[in-house]
Amino acid sequence: MASNNYEIMEKRALAVREHIIRMSGCGGCFIGASLSCADLLVYIYSDFLRFDPADTLNPGRDYFLLSKGHDVPALYGVFAELGIIDALRLKDHATTKDNIYWHPNRNIPGVEYYSGSLGHLLSVAMGIAWDLKIKDNSNRVIVLLGDGELNEGSVWEGLLVAAAKKLDNLLIIIDRNHFQANMRTEELTPLEPLEAKFAAFGCEVIRVKGHSFTDLDKAFSKFPFSGGKPSVIIADTVRGKGLPSIEERADRWFAKFSDDEVESLIGELHGQENARIHSEIIIAR
Repeated sequence: MASNNYEIMEKRALAVREHIIRMSGCGGCFIGASLSCADLLVYIYSDFLRFDPADTLNPGRDYFLLSKGHDVPALYGVFAELGIIDALRLKDHATTKDNIYWHPNRNIPGVEYYSGSLGHLLSVAMGIAWDLKIKDNSNRVIVLLGDGELNEGSVWEGLLVAAAKKLDNLLIIIDRNHFQANMRTEELTPLEPLEAKFAAFGCEVIRVKGHSFTDLDKAFSKFPFSGGKPSVIIADTVRGKGLPSIEERADRWFAKFSDDEVESLIGELHGQENARIHSEIIIAR
């Protein structure tokens, strides 16, 4: 991929993070994990997904499902940057004026399926992929899961069927930010070694740096990773990426910031040192 495409994605990811921060002041949101998956969603929609923003229901599209539905602010931010929805609608986040709230709603163009109850959408994605296989269609199905979500038994049950049906049109992405709600995953229910676990369930696995568009491009370009097997990308990310004052903080799972805090965090996002120091002070209170 040309370097200017990476530059475009970097700028888009910055804009998406700003949208997420602003939504944290409009009713609050699950800011930490939304920030961790922002680069993943920007890459998927900018360079990988066969998807027309002007025709979100085109039957030839690839299907993207956000299983970790609480991180939908990142998806809304991408939709706003692509022109799928008007960015002004994000100001009505978590109000009665719009369907833009804490979890995906199919009334929003581009949202394929409702989610929020963790562990469900891998099986939905598997069902779509199987249906496409039966019909001999070339559409691909991509589903993004959180790492804490992997504690749900339904995830592994879905994998058994996906492997049995040889769903090599299915790409599973894990946002591996190492947190589950307000605890580190390895302190709650250890997940590692993840590559070996997915391989044991019949998947072909690649692990990448989830904030590197270069590394993401190399991994996604190999899909499907192996004929007759579901593909898995484990993307190592940082919870709260882009805001040093809240990065890898268990207490910043969900946040509702004041207007002053939001503006300070926006300044921190854009590299303003005074704003970063101010953010650290007010957020520590």
